[in-house]
Amino acid sequence: MRRWIPLMLTTLVIASPAAAQQPTDSVSLSLTEALSLALSRSEEVRVAEQQVELASAQVRTARSSLLPQVNTQVGYTKTLRSVFQGAEIEIPDSLRFEPDSLAPIGDRISYLERNTPNAAFGALGSLFSNLPFGRENAWIAAATLNQPLFAGGRIVSGVQLAQHGEAAAEASLREARADVALQVRQAYYGALLAQEAESIVEASVELAQQHLDRVRLLLETGQASELDALRAEVELENLRPQLVQARNARELALLNLKRLVNLQIDASVRLTTSLTASDPELPRPEDIRLPTLAEAGPQLSQRAAIEAAERQIAMRREQVQIARGAYLPSVSLQANLARQAFPGGFLPDGQWQDDWTVGFVVQWPLFQGLRRGAEVDAAQAQQRQAELQADQLREGVRLEYEQALGELEQARAQIAAASRNVTQAQRVYDLTELRYQEGLATQLDVSDARLALQQARMNEANAFHDFYLALARAERALGISQTGSR
Repeated sequence: MRRWIPLMLTTLVIASPAAAQQPTDSVSLSLTEALSLALSRSEEVRVAEQQVELASAQVRTARSSLLPQVNTQVGYTKTLRSVFQGAEIEIPDSLRFEPDSLAPIGDRISYLERNTPNAAFGALGSLFSNLPFGRENAWIAAATLNQPLFAGGRIVSGVQLAQHGEAAAEASLREARADVALQVRQAYYGALLAQEAESIVEASVELAQQHLDRVRLLLETGQASELDALRAEVELENLRPQLVQARNARELALLNLKRLVNLQIDASVRLTTSLTASDPELPRPEDIRLPTLAEAGPQLSQRAAIEAAERQIAMRREQVQIARGAYLPSVSLQANLARQAFPGGFLPDGQWQDDWTVGFVVQWPLFQGLRRGAEVDAAQAQQRQAELQADQLREGVRLEYEQALGELEQARAQIAAASRNVTQAQRVYDLTELRYQEGLATQLDVSDARLALQQARMNEANAFHDFYLALARAERALGISQTGSR
């Protein structure tokens, strides 16, 4: 009772008379169905799934750096004014080639023999007149290719970094699913405990009502006093507020469960799994055998959270390699395939000229103000930090499992003791009730026996609740899929 009484007192102020009303139609919900609904509708799981999609896209982006980059363009240029406009090549008089066609044939032959080499300079004007400098209209269609050949290992490390990020996101998704499953199991067991508490209080109210009826019969035959009847009525009325509190606690526990599985708040839910060892959906406490802390070491190290932490270490290690790669040169192959046209008007007239080039570029930054050294130091510090966080996580998982094992064994012992105590308390109450009818027991004896029976039943329900909750935490630490069934 120590678990649900504070919860019922908290919810009493928000309870309404309609809380006790049960609609005719209700949703039957087993533990397995609750887990399935939560995992398919949980916002936390959806966020983790989108993170996996993002990491997968980042892997594809990183891999694209290994492939050639090809770009195309088509451009037009209209020259309004140019420094080449009006430019002419002046040839000295001594280099001019101007034969006299009216001179005698002998003189003309002699002139040609002396000045024939200067004839080439006369063609310079027409030669430069066809160059693209200062042309009024210019079209260019080009395709460029850039293929990285060497980047100091930075591209490969970037791809591996993205792959580790994708694996870490997938591990985080499994961890998110396990967290949601644990929350649902906790909420479901809490709702079962509140439901069981309501049933126990209802049974106590029924016993008190039956006792009051017997006392009234004895009062009519003169075998009981009016004081006994008044005491029986007072005890019955004292139980009724407990029943209201138990119902309110059950409603609040169901609200929490409906929130986790994304059911309508006003939906009526009927839990089909019971908090007893006889329920086929839950394992029997005596059948549970979990490995010891020493035996579970390898399994604990394979938990999704630890895998994600190890991937983070690998990502930090790749970042160190990327930072160190900045000290090395980068080499890339470049190619340019272009065609140019210089029409007299706006549209090309079909006279295109080829301009094809191919080569490579080496870039090697020699000094960047000590920035590269600082980036390497920062990456190494982040790697050490990730390693320390992973060690802390491993210790936390081991502690979590060890604590769950202790709680599991304690709850197992409490179940055995509580089950025997319920049987004994029921026997004590039945005998006390008979003794009261024979005049050998008092009203106070009956009240104490009924209270002891109610407490014994609550202790048994708490023991089962603690056992299955500890089992869920132990399986969570081991990374066992929590589907609600075994």
